Amino acid sequence: MDELHESPPTLTRHAVRELDRVAMNQLGMLGLVLMENAGRGVVDCLRRQGDLNRVVILCGKGNNAGDGFVIARHLDLVGVVVEVVLCCNPDELQGDALANYQLLPHTRATVVKELDACLFDNLRSCDWVLDALLGTGAKGAPRPPFRRAIELMNACRARKLAVDISSGLDADTGVPSEVTFRADLTCTFAAAKPGLLVAESQSFVGDLQIVDIGVPSRLLARFGIGD
Repeated sequence: MDELHESPPTLTRHAVRELDRVAMNQLGMLGLVLMENAGRGVVDCLRRQGDLNRVVILCGKGNNAGDGFVIARHLDLVGVVVEVVLCCNPDELQGDALANYQLLPHTRATVVKELDACLFDNLRSCDWVLDALLGTGAKGAPRPPFRRAIELMNACRARKLAVDISSGLDADTGVPSEVTFRADLTCTFAAAKPGLLVAESQSFVGDLQIVDIGVPSRLLARFGIGD
């Protein structure tokens, strides 16, 4: 696999975990703050794409889902009709993801707790569908129900955004699984991931946008990002 010309600095999945660990444990940054910045940054990217009326967000159970819940809250604040499809049992949510899920009842966002028959119709009528199922730490082929969720998203005509990385795409190698989300736009956090830049992954990445999540510049420089 050949890397794209003039590739930006990257963070592997291991480096992403280490960056988060240092930011939180050594600098005292809260995971909730990083998640808030990530979700709000995705909404800023979405709003630059043109008019937004209706968005469907499919969420898993980890921090990627937490980003999706933040996105839903901020889209609601600007008047976008939002539906969150939770592809796990709510009891599986933990930590920062759970905290942001618990805020959703205080918004106008609709929360659907299963992949039901009406989802396909909802996907057909939305402007954008967002993949917040699996993050950069995921390895291997997506398992049910995520596999079915990816198939439904890929089949709809709405424009498609991957939150941090397309589910099914390996963050380090860019090798896609048999079922991988095909994004028109990928909003990745802090820095590009190596797998987002290789030639094999481009039909799953689309337009790549790097979202600033508020990590201080000197910490980023320790990881080879920025000056």
